[in-house]
Amino acid sequence: MKKKFTIALVQIGLNGTPEKNLEKSLDWVRKAASKGAQVICLPELYSSFYFCQKEDTAYFSFAEELYTTSYKAFSALAKELQVVIIVPFFEKRAMGLYHNTAYIIDSDGSEAGLYRKMHIPDDPLFYEKFYFTPGDIGFKAFQTKYGKIGTLICWDQWYPEGARLTALQGAEVLFYPTAIGWHPSEKAEHGKKQFDAWQTVQRGHAVANGIFVAAVNRVGFEQPIKELDGLEFWGSSFIAGPQGEIIAQASTDKEEILMAEIDRELMEDVRQNWPFLRDRRIDAYGEITKRYID
Repeated sequence: MKKKFTIALVQIGLNGTPEKNLEKSLDWVRKAASKGAQVICLPELYSSFYFCQKEDTAYFSFAEELYTTSYKAFSALAKELQVVIIVPFFEKRAMGLYHNTAYIIDSDGSEAGLYRKMHIPDDPLFYEKFYFTPGDIGFKAFQTKYGKIGTLICWDQWYPEGARLTALQGAEVLFYPTAIGWHPSEKAEHGKKQFDAWQTVQRGHAVANGIFVAAVNRVGFEQPIKELDGLEFWGSSFIAGPQGEIIAQASTDKEEILMAEIDRELMEDVRQNWPFLRDRRIDAYGEITKRYID
């Protein structure tokens, strides 16, 4: 296996219909591949606008059964372009049972893995618990042609446990497909602190695990329900190195492809000099599985 491989984050607006969003996303993956990307990641719930702004059973119609529309389209494209594609989608598992899920499709078009979002938020305009069942297949690292990668999803990015458990399985990059933005009424007062917290916690995962972190967000204003304020997705997709350094950073308001090289030798060097995995006191962490230590 080569010492380096190239990843790309596709930061785009997704206000279209599922058919238009699929066509658009396929086109942007092609663009990323043409620039030399080998592992390409789309934003969370790529096929629709961010419908969790309201609890409405009509939006369950956006869900797909496994290995149908999205899988067939991106599997064929991955095989054609010989790239790995991370495809976050709305999964219909059974009648009344849905997940926020991502395919990891290898460069031959086969499934390298499946990840179901573990942590599900429930906040104003982010009513995800109405739609998504928490993931039940755990935190995973997936071997692909170009490297071993981990894929978590959005709200998972706030939890160091998920990052650690994925890193401990040998992941070289933690991908975080994301849909996060500002409430227009809060942006002036809280916007900077919210953004700084989001980026800082993920850079912390990179440092604590000596790993690359790649967070891809959607971009643009979405107001699918006119009586609501809508959300301004802040873009700002970024890739951090194993010491938390920002390698690449996208804009807050433009569609773009963000690329970086994953350097295994750099990761090894950082871990040799900052041996956090070596010094973990695994004998002392038993109570981490408790909800709270009274």
